[in-house]
Formats: sequence, C-alpha cells, structure tokens
Amino acid sequence: MIEIGTQIDLSHPAGRVWRAVTDPGMLARWFTEAEAVADRPGRLLLHTAGLPGFDAAVEVEVTDRREPELIAVRCHEADRRTRLSCVITPTAEGCRLSVSETVEHGGWSAEQGVHREQCYQQALAGRLPALLDWLAFQQVDLRRDDAAPTAELPVTLLAGDGWAPPGRRRRTALVAVLGGAVLATGLAAWALVPADPPHRAAPDPVPLPADPTATGSPSRATPTARRTPTVAPSSARPSGTPTASPSRSASPSPSLPPSSTAELSARYETVSTRVFGYTGEVVVDNAAGTPARGWTVVVTLPQGSSVADVRGADWRQDGQSVVFTGSTVAPGRSQAIRFDVRASDPLTKAPEGCTVDGTPCAGL
Repeated sequence: MIEIGTQIDLSHPAGRVWRAVTDPGMLARWFTEAEAVADRPGRLLLHTAGLPGFDAAVEVEVTDRREPELIAVRCHEADRRTRLSCVITPTAEGCRLSVSETVEHGGWSAEQGVHREQCYQQALAGRLPALLDWLAFQQVDLRRDDAAPTAELPVTLLAGDGWAPPGRRRRTALVAVLGGAVLATGLAAWALVPADPPHRAAPDPVPLPADPTATGSPSRATPTARRTPTVAPSSARPSGTPTASPSRSASPSPSLPPSSTAELSARYETVSTRVFGYTGEVVVDNAAGTPARGWTVVVTLPQGSSVADVRGADWRQDGQSVVFTGSTVAPGRSQAIRFDVRASDPLTKAPEGCTVDGTPCAGL
C-alpha cells in the first residue's frame, strides 16, 4: 500500500476549516478550481493537471462525511484510483487538519509521490491559513454588548446587518477603526522581526491559486512521512545534519566567474504578494541543449529584506545578495526556484536584480 500525507495545526475553529475544505468556492482559493461533473450528482472535478505530482484532472466522489470531523473521497485520475481523507481534530488553539492519500488501484513513482505530498504540504501551510484569516476578518458581532470577551471570532456578517441605528453605526465605525489598528500593528511587528530560517535544499515548488489575503496565520505543517528531496544539493552533506543559518553580514555580493559553456537563461516572476513581502520565482532554462551542468542564481534584494522558505535550490543570504545553487539541468529541461521574501517596505514586490551564471534574468 502506498500512502502519503501531511498535517497542520491551525488557529481556527473546526467549523471554519470544514467550510474551507468542503466548499468548492473556498477550495479554489487555496488549492485548485473545482466544478460539478455533468450527469454525475455528488461528484466534483478538480483541475489538478498543472500541479506537480498530478497527471491529470481528478474526479472525486464522497465516500464518508461526518461534519466537521471527517470527509473522505475516492479520486479517479486517469488510470489511477486513490482514497483521500481529511480529518479535523479540535486542539487548545484551534484544530489540526490531517490529509492522507492511499493508492487503491494503479500507482505512482517515488518522485511523483514526493511531489504530490509536497503539493499538499505547501497548500496547507501557505494558502489555507491565509484564506482562514480572510474568512475570520469578514465576521464581527455588534450585538454582544454584555458578553465577556472570547477567543472565538463572532459570526455575524457586517455586510448582512443592513441599516442600523446611529448608536450601532458608531459602534460599527469604532470596531472597524480598532480592528484596523490592531491588524496594522501586528503586521508592522511581523515585518520588523528578523527572519533566520534554516539553509536547506528543497524540491521543486508547487504552483498555487491566487493568494486571497495579505496575511497568514501562525500554522505549523508537519509531514507524516519523510521523503528524500528530488533536487540534489550542490555539495554533499551527511544525511540528517542541519546546515548553517544564512549569513546576514554586510559583505559585498559574490563575484561569479563566467560559464565556460553556453549560458543558461533564467526568468523571474513575482507569483504572489502580501502586505510586507511577496513570493518570487526564478525558472532556469537549458533550452539551448548544452551539456547538463550545475548553475548559480544570484538575486539582489532591497536593503532590509530577507528570504525564507526556499523550494527548488540550495541557498545562502549574504547581506542583500541571495545565492541559489542547484543540480544539473538536462538539455531541454528547466528548474524552478520559489522563495518567500519578507520586506520592510510594503511597496517592495520584486528584487532589485537577478542573474544566472552572471547573465541577467528576464522579467526584471
């Protein structure tokens, strides 16, 4: 039996997480688009063909549903059949969402299984918490005048209140102002905290739907099974040994010698943005069909910016320069690097520069 899975602790109630997992409109915001299958009641078609680890779109049918604890579906993907389950368990801080998928017919390669599991991990750790925060801030209860403060966000929608007496309108304005002040303070504090992420190699990034909000919740994704990354680091390390944190000294940017073979090309794109940061992607192409070899990408960030959560390359940060290195790129193939940037300036949504083996990247 082949099984993959991951789990995440969320600071949201089980009911809200259940809605995000089971509502097709919400699912499209943090994972992929879903639509009803014609002439097949109760079935949905998930447009997963463009996601790493998936061969085609997946048609799902519900086999077990216990709101708000469990939903299990049977997935039909080309000639493969799997069983996917989502279990929601209440915790002291909110709830834990566990996702697992088991092959019932057919199978996938080890590399495809790793990519598929990482697809789930990134969706749960990135887009889902942001969507849940967005849902939470749509809700406020203006009628709890005598109730004691609670940790739960209330459930009355502002948009549905309609006309309110002058006193209530004043309370609405006051709540909006206070809420905005608290949110702005939190974002500012988050932006000023220096990031010190581990320096590690990771597999290819996972493309995701558009970010529904500007902030994310403090969630922790935990894979249920260890997988070997598919992208080999540029230098050998003993298995399981943590690497050093990226240097933050103000030393000058490294000087890279020109390549002795035909140059690789690269292009940069900002794939999503937040209030104090963004997610960038660099795709290294070997379209010329030159002999496969390693590569070095240098991204120059504005002063005060830092990189975290890099997927697709080994990396280190030295002042404003972030150096990404990776394994060979075969002729006619490409390698994608995706990374999160924390910026002190909310207007900063792209690096100042990008090169691959000394050649400027397209897109900047």
